[in-house]
Amino acid sequence: MTLDQLPVGKTAMIRSVGGAGALRRHFLDMGLTPRTRVTLRKVAPMGDPVEVELRGYELTLRLADAKSIEIDGVHAPTAEEQESEHRRFEAQDLPPIPHPGHGEDRPEGGRKSPALAPGSPLVFALAGNQNCGKTTLFNQLTGANQHVGNFPGVTVDRKDGQIRKHPEATVVDLPGIYSLSPYSSEEIVTRDFLVNEKPQGIINIVDATNIERNLYLTMQLIELGIPMVLALNMMDEMRANGNTIHVNHLEAALGIPVVPISASRNEGINELIEHAMRVAVNVERPRRLDFCSGPMHRCIHAIAHMVEDHAAQAGVPMRFAATKLVEGDPLMLDRLALNENERELMEHAITEMEFDLGTDREAALADMRYDFIGRVCSRTVVKKGESREHARSVRIDNLLTHKYLAIPIFLGIMGLVFWLTFGLIGQGLSDLLSLGLDRLTALCDAALTAYGINPVVHSLVIDGIFAGVGSVLSFLPIIVTLFFFLSILEDSGYMARVAFVMDKLLRKIGLSGRSFVPMLIGFGCSVPAIMATRTLSSERDRKMTILLTPFMSCSAKLPIYAMFTAAFFARYQALVMIGLYLFGMAVGVLFGLALKGTAFKGEPVPFVMELPNYRLPSPKSVGRLMWDKAKDFLTRAFTVIFVATILIWFLQTFDSRLNVVADSSQSLLAALGGLLSPLFAPLGFGDWRVSTALITGFTAKEAVVSTLAVLTGSSLSTLPQALAGLFSPFTAFVFLIFTLLYTPCVAAIAAVKREMGGAKAAAGVALTQCLIAWLVAFAVRCIGLVFGLV
Repeated sequence: MTLDQLPVGKTAMIRSVGGAGALRRHFLDMGLTPRTRVTLRKVAPMGDPVEVELRGYELTLRLADAKSIEIDGVHAPTAEEQESEHRRFEAQDLPPIPHPGHGEDRPEGGRKSPALAPGSPLVFALAGNQNCGKTTLFNQLTGANQHVGNFPGVTVDRKDGQIRKHPEATVVDLPGIYSLSPYSSEEIVTRDFLVNEKPQGIINIVDATNIERNLYLTMQLIELGIPMVLALNMMDEMRANGNTIHVNHLEAALGIPVVPISASRNEGINELIEHAMRVAVNVERPRRLDFCSGPMHRCIHAIAHMVEDHAAQAGVPMRFAATKLVEGDPLMLDRLALNENERELMEHAITEMEFDLGTDREAALADMRYDFIGRVCSRTVVKKGESREHARSVRIDNLLTHKYLAIPIFLGIMGLVFWLTFGLIGQGLSDLLSLGLDRLTALCDAALTAYGINPVVHSLVIDGIFAGVGSVLSFLPIIVTLFFFLSILEDSGYMARVAFVMDKLLRKIGLSGRSFVPMLIGFGCSVPAIMATRTLSSERDRKMTILLTPFMSCSAKLPIYAMFTAAFFARYQALVMIGLYLFGMAVGVLFGLALKGTAFKGEPVPFVMELPNYRLPSPKSVGRLMWDKAKDFLTRAFTVIFVATILIWFLQTFDSRLNVVADSSQSLLAALGGLLSPLFAPLGFGDWRVSTALITGFTAKEAVVSTLAVLTGSSLSTLPQALAGLFSPFTAFVFLIFTLLYTPCVAAIAAVKREMGGAKAAAGVALTQCLIAWLVAFAVRCIGLVFGLV
């Protein structure tokens, strides 16, 4: 029997894990090893994927992938088994032992090399599993303001920061990984940094509430032989649930310093910094590197001695190289450059080990690590039952991932978010800010007039800067409100559930449920959304998600929507805005289907993802994200948009001889805009001012509104009336369709270039978006002509 056939609520024992390659290795790294008990908790509303519980945490996988996992002993879990699954470990009160002294000024610390000179520059790698609080700890260590979320893979690139009060020490926040066997592209970033750049120390953060799975990475990091300290995070949750960890005993078993912390509450951070600095300065390497026994011990040590010279020459720790070769890691095999004879001897040792253990090399290695972890945890970890956080998550999931209610609830939540953003809260605050900016503009206008300032300078300040930048600033509340709600959804852990629910639907267009989150982030900003595709292990899925993300309307387009809907569809403003978002998604779906059938044939990446517990959003995290987005918006307003506004004002004020024109239609800008206006004439907006505004939108989408304000000589209050002279209600709708779909801003195109590997790909994305926008807008206009809407 295979795992896909396991009924909901039933428990079984894993007999074997089939398949091959990176996916099978990922399954083993996640704890799906032979003799592991697994329970099927739920099936997604559309029948696929499924959620299983093992080793005290939840994991999602597709039915097609579950078929490769053989099980036996299927039964309804007894009350005793259900209780023990959450107790997991029941270490008794242990006699106190002396603190082993790792990371302290004691001679019995870890293996030492000559200490570094005082003040030597130090680099620490901050490494850990996805969603274990790594970015929160980074912020506490450095005082930085990186975004924190309750979704696996929030960090997709390395971030550097200086440790507080230690100017010589830099900590590098690395993408979360489960193993040093890379499964996705962001995991390669972490492995390459640890192996190639050789930091002076490692701060390994571990989720204490899920310690068994987290320590799997710890064992591999220890094998690197780099000075290291273990940060036991979320100890506040452990204490609140009556659980504990015998820290000194765990430290003695692992041979590295162990510091209990709560990153979210800033508990234990100073002690962690002290230990990290001490082990790095004194070069105290992990005391214990050997976790193996029996046939695996013989195999690893035989290979280690065999490749010792090669490992030294390649700059790789011998023990780490040996375990990677046992695992069959192709990167390590190439790096060590073994000759044919050495490869045969190595293969012979591995084959002998497989025969003695009756299993294959990958499963044997994973089983060895989890067996050691289990023995250590059984002596050091006390879990008295199901945590309150897990019980609460199960109750919430019974509703939010319900077979029939999950999708309606999601649509209802998103509808409420958009209504509050574009109606009750965001729009109301935007109107108040607009009123204040209008009064400030009038006050400055009167002051400049009274002063008798040069008319050209007066025009620059009022018709240029105030009209352009001011018209954009008024939409700040809408953008901040949208990010407030998106941050709550992410921090709570709901986004991971949406990915679970939507996986089968996205598979229809050739994507995985994991693609849903980058696309959802795209509603805020395309740049982080494009970068977030690094969490996808398949290059095909990554590129396809990047191509579809721009169809998710980013927040930079909100000023355009808000201004045009207020001017032409005031009674149905929220409805039209929601319709635009849905229309963009629909076009993205159609484009995805076209890609799936042509350039991106094949199956989407397997959907293997940990489901975190629901947590109350942190006010500090939510506030930080809102401030970051407000700051980004204001920075663009007073840099890119400010410069674009002045340039637009200059070009529409002067002619080719730099004389001030009485009519802007005689200006330099009119001549330039007139060259492109025939392209937009078939869409119903061939006025040179409109084509100019669309061109400035390439720098930042908000610039479309500021440009129209400058070119029409309008203030915030009079711009809607000015737009009525350029558009009819229907052509305004066609214009909104075009701005919804056409090329994202320069920053997004730069992100595409970086992620897809070249200017050619970025140019292709830009041209494709423009072509699709023009064709769709033209089709909408033609339909309008047929029905007499123009």
